[in-house]
Amino acid sequence: MTTSAPNPTPTDARVIDRIDVHAHFVPDFYAQALRDAGHGQPDGMPFIPTWSAEEALKVMDGLGVQTAMLSISSPGVHFGDDAKARDLARRVNDEGHRVRQAHPSRFGQFAALPLPDVEGAIAEAVYAFDHLQADGVLLETNAKGVYLGDPKLEPLYAELDRRHAVILIHPTSPACICNPRLAATFPQPALEFMFESTRSVTDMIIAGVLARYPNLRIIVPHAGAALPVLLNRIELMSMLYKTPDGKPAPSVRDAVKTLHFDIAGSPVPSQLTALLEVADPGKIHYGSDYPFTPAIGCEFLARRFEGAETIGQDLRQAIFRTNALRLFPRLGTS
Repeated sequence: MTTSAPNPTPTDARVIDRIDVHAHFVPDFYAQALRDAGHGQPDGMPFIPTWSAEEALKVMDGLGVQTAMLSISSPGVHFGDDAKARDLARRVNDEGHRVRQAHPSRFGQFAALPLPDVEGAIAEAVYAFDHLQADGVLLETNAKGVYLGDPKLEPLYAELDRRHAVILIHPTSPACICNPRLAATFPQPALEFMFESTRSVTDMIIAGVLARYPNLRIIVPHAGAALPVLLNRIELMSMLYKTPDGKPAPSVRDAVKTLHFDIAGSPVPSQLTALLEVADPGKIHYGSDYPFTPAIGCEFLARRFEGAETIGQDLRQAIFRTNALRLFPRLGTS
């Protein structure tokens, strides 16, 4: 995180046509809500980054990004009180809509939901889609210990499936700390975020969520975290798994082919190579993670991806833009 990082200054002008599916916004009132709730150093990071639409647009231009799909990052909007979480979710979603209205071709929106309050989350999803025309919703990997395969989430999945919703999954701190010393040594995004995504997405698959709700279009962050590397081991032990109703668990390998992935973070070359071995290349998308990755870091990572020798130009362009147009066709006419 940073509060002031230099804007990217590319050595050659980029065409501004990329779609960034993993970008965040941090309204001032949300940053204050984090501090008031004791999250001034969210997930062990040193501070909360500042954000403005004007500064974000400058960074996007430097990265060649036409449209950034904005979302609230970890730790989300629920800090222990359902009513306050509903209010905060509504405020950030209304603010995201205001930003989009001011810059209609430059920003999209994944709505925040006040989980683990399932009733409140359904109501906010309905509001976000019907009144704000949100592009999707964001789900943290766990909400107060409710992971993504939890039966408590079934009514929410049913509503989202009915709407063919796009869901961006985002890691957050695990529901419990295994070792306080390690937690104090490593900020959660360094290690635990990767295991959180792997744990929760695997839970979602094994619980049969994807099989029961095939219309959900789910984006897994950070090139799938550890899931592509661990897939053989998880699949090998699949005979031990059962869905909540006692049926054999679905094939994890088959399920991964239906998932979408973003490449936020530092996946080149090893992580991206592993992802391409197990995922559908037509479902991989660019993500910057700005502003939690500072502008200069976003530029460095974009350069690494642009220069990756294992990625052909057609696939590179698909990841930067054309794959996302199938998820968000409105962007093709912006």
